Amino acid sequence: MASINELTQEDNRTEKKLKVLFVSSGNLKNFDVAPFIKVQGDSLLNENIDVTYFRVIGKGIRGYVSNIKRLKETLKNNKFDLIHAHFTLSAWVAVLCQPKVPIVLSLMGTDAYGRVEKLSQAKPSLNYLTILTLMIQPFVKRVISKSPNIEKVVWQKKKSHILPNGVNIDSFSPSKSSFRNELDLKENVQYVLFLGNPNDPRKNYDLVKKATPILKAKGIEVLAPYPIAHKKIYKYLNSVDVLVMCSLQEGSPNVVKEAMACNCKGVFTEVGDVRYLVDSTKGYRITGFDTEDLVNNIVNLLEEKECHGRSRLLELGLDLPNVAKKLKEIYLKALK
Repeated sequence: MASINELTQEDNRTEKKLKVLFVSSGNLKNFDVAPFIKVQGDSLLNENIDVTYFRVIGKGIRGYVSNIKRLKETLKNNKFDLIHAHFTLSAWVAVLCQPKVPIVLSLMGTDAYGRVEKLSQAKPSLNYLTILTLMIQPFVKRVISKSPNIEKVVWQKKKSHILPNGVNIDSFSPSKSSFRNELDLKENVQYVLFLGNPNDPRKNYDLVKKATPILKAKGIEVLAPYPIAHKKIYKYLNSVDVLVMCSLQEGSPNVVKEAMACNCKGVFTEVGDVRYLVDSTKGYRITGFDTEDLVNNIVNLLEEKECHGRSRLLELGLDLPNVAKKLKEIYLKALK
């Protein structure tokens, strides 16, 4: 007798394949497309959805607007059922092309609250990105927010969906062996890992930097290997003792979910949906934006033996296939 999964795949083969155009920034130094966007696109293949990528080259409003002509050409020469724009400015490029197909907008966080430069700015404020996000909603069919704090800026609630990015639980899983030798790490040292861009004020590396000498005095070393290939993150998460994420602002941080999938312990600031993700799960701590608080949480967590991040992630249904199915449902609603 065929399994439910086999029957689902059979249904997908017999239904019409959807052709979706992903429109997103192409300004990242180390990637053609942001890894989490590429992972999402790849996950849709199993849902009988073919994804093409359009990279927006250029920054700021002027930079984004300069891509309208290129996108018009792409839409003229190819047939798509739907456009999925990642970030409000990407969606405006699509809207101004006046396509004949529906547009789905994924809000990324900064387009809801603006770019944070310091802790005092970490609260919602009216800025040009927020205004553009408020203005664009009548022109798109669906709006996806990664977390409830982002969704607050969505006023057309009938179009609104909250859907965090999923995690590839096959690529991110607990490893039986460490990769310390390969990563040139010492076997007898406790390591704390920071994976964000130290030069991005939102990632708040300053807090980690202040904690580093205090941790070093306790025999704990801090690693900040950015930039690294996305596939290498798995090896770090399976080799260190604790991941720290000290951001001032996030939506639904992928690095937290990837750590959970690997059963890597973590100390995180309460941003985005972090509190919801980790809840009271063993192996995780929520810290304030205080150096002493961060250090105490790291030291206390190092003494904890158990970590149940992966089971919590599966309980929330945030594995990639599950999220892909939910995203497909949103597409079908937009097409109606």
